[in-house]
Amino acid sequence: MSMGNDDLLAMAAVEQARLIRTGAISSEELTRIYLDRIAALNDRLQAFVVVFGDAAIRTARKKDAQRRKTDDLGPFHGVPVGIKDLHFIRGSSARFGSRGVRPIPMPIDDKTVASMRRAGFVILGRLATSEVGSMPVTEPDIHPPTRNPWNLEHTPGGSSGGSGAAVAAEMLPIAQASDGAGSIRIPAAFCHLYGFKPSRGRVPNAFGVPDRDLLYTDGAMARSVRDAAALTDVLARITVLRPHWAPPPPKPFEQLITEDPGRLRIRLILRAPLTPTDPEVERAIVEGARVLESLGHYVEEGEAPEGSLEEFLPIYQHMMAANPFLNPTQAQPITRWLVEGGRNVDGRDVAALKTRIIARTEAHMGGADLIVSPTVGEPAPRVGVFYRPGLSPGDAFTEAARLGAFTALFNLTGRPAANVPIGLTSGGLPIGLQIAGRAMEDAMVLQVSRQLEEARPWAQRRAPLSGVEKAA
Repeated sequence: MSMGNDDLLAMAAVEQARLIRTGAISSEELTRIYLDRIAALNDRLQAFVVVFGDAAIRTARKKDAQRRKTDDLGPFHGVPVGIKDLHFIRGSSARFGSRGVRPIPMPIDDKTVASMRRAGFVILGRLATSEVGSMPVTEPDIHPPTRNPWNLEHTPGGSSGGSGAAVAAEMLPIAQASDGAGSIRIPAAFCHLYGFKPSRGRVPNAFGVPDRDLLYTDGAMARSVRDAAALTDVLARITVLRPHWAPPPPKPFEQLITEDPGRLRIRLILRAPLTPTDPEVERAIVEGARVLESLGHYVEEGEAPEGSLEEFLPIYQHMMAANPFLNPTQAQPITRWLVEGGRNVDGRDVAALKTRIIARTEAHMGGADLIVSPTVGEPAPRVGVFYRPGLSPGDAFTEAARLGAFTALFNLTGRPAANVPIGLTSGGLPIGLQIAGRAMEDAMVLQVSRQLEEARPWAQRRAPLSGVEKAA
């Protein structure tokens, strides 16, 4: 097959899987291309904290040998992927982005990694995260800050910043990520990617923690809705293993995305209580809403539900304090401040607070099939802005929290939500539009995302670092 590396790097992960299954390319060939790309770019981007290298090549060779013996292959057989450094990978040490977590090699995969391994992925390494996933930027002190392929002076967001930077820079075709207050959608918005946070209960908790009211879940970071839907099918165990407690869809999400969702009632929210909306961002979201109207949907503008950081903070601090792996005395000041505050919060008070906020939010948003808003009210900030000298941990977190002003409510309510790339600022930084649906209506969010993707294609816009010749 005559195909250059640049063509392969720009290709969707599901298409790469098809080529591997047919023998048009080998998993080893594809893995080596991505490992070369990582070697060329990672010093600048700091997307990977560990690269498995030789181990990944050995795995790819096994995938190729397996393909020659059987047609019973996982949906992503032989395709390279990265895992966020908040997960347990057999034979590797999870650092959680922190000096306060002991690097202990794990004998088993966690549930998320087990699902991905069953799908046939070749794991190339661990992707950078903010310390224990605590910040919406990726600047832990165990390595230099992770940077945005669209502009190296700016952050790719967090906490899944390594996932966003790696996929945007074509160091990976697709990546696993996780989201506790926007940690998939914020990096997707800043890196011009599609990012999908499933409904609560859709994806089994990686560590087997009861998840009926958890804020965080695993999801997908990709360059297309189809890739993200197919990875969601894997993480939710629709196409591998057994589905979690959420009602399973009538067919895999990868198939459902092509179906017509019908004429939907969409509420457009342009401003959030915690932050102003940048004029360029607002214009892009309004234009996106017009596209949705042109597709036959009914769009009406509304107000965001009331809320404040002071109200949400105890919930978030309590979640941070529940991390059993972290020694906060060795953590960064912001993380330590969050954990110490969380240890002073009564779990029963947190549960009651969640119940009140969720009830208020659901009452406010009732009647709409979907909520559309900015994903983040501003373009990606510069690296280091929340870690500048003299800024107290509390003030730093307060400033950073504005990046989650539009996203965190959907972690509280457990609703599915996605970032759709919708344009660039005049300075060339990506802008993201958020689509959120009712709980368990994951398919509807994916279907409307696919409609926008077809009406306003984004994949042809590639980050300035894209293209192998530019990486040399």
